[in-house]
Amino acid sequence: MASKDEARRKAIAAVNAIFERYRLIVKQRPDGHVDFDHGVMKDLKLLDAGPEGSTLYEIRIDEKYSNLNNIMHGGATATIFDMSTMSALGPLQRPGYWYFMGGITRALNVSYLRAVPIGTTIRVRNWVVQHGRTMAMIRGEMFSGGDGKGVYAVAEHHKVHLPTRAEHLSVRLKWDDDIEAQARAEEEQKTKARI
Repeated sequence: MASKDEARRKAIAAVNAIFERYRLIVKQRPDGHVDFDHGVMKDLKLLDAGPEGSTLYEIRIDEKYSNLNNIMHGGATATIFDMSTMSALGPLQRPGYWYFMGGITRALNVSYLRAVPIGTTIRVRNWVVQHGRTMAMIRGEMFSGGDGKGVYAVAEHHKVHLPTRAEHLSVRLKWDDDIEAQARAEEEQKTKARI
């Protein structure tokens, strides 16, 4: 059985693999093509991840996330939640199960509680509430980065699992080899236990 530190290290590696694959796929896009979520994926800084399916990020809200009132745009808030909650599935993924970006959004419900001023560094905590073969639900909380007391927004993200696109799977990482070897070892243990 893995130690707590080893389990945490593996969870962080799984989430980092999502971001690494994303960056490599972005490099293959046509010149001048910028995906809507690119800024968020670039700016999110992973602080922690847990093997149960949780993540903690920090992100500085600068002008590109603003609206005319010089606060964070509601669409920016939703995009940050969309990408950060999705990655909480990272520690739970394995080949064929919530791999890479896990699927598509069925519903993303965001409740805006307080305005986020431009220039603020915030934190976003996410945790998987339920995951199964075809659906998952993840919750998120966006809060003050300094004291952690002020909650700006909360989200509930429902995802539907889809197979990972072949062109995304063709972008290989060392993490892929590690997770596939782990899956084979677990399958061998199950086979031996049945004998």
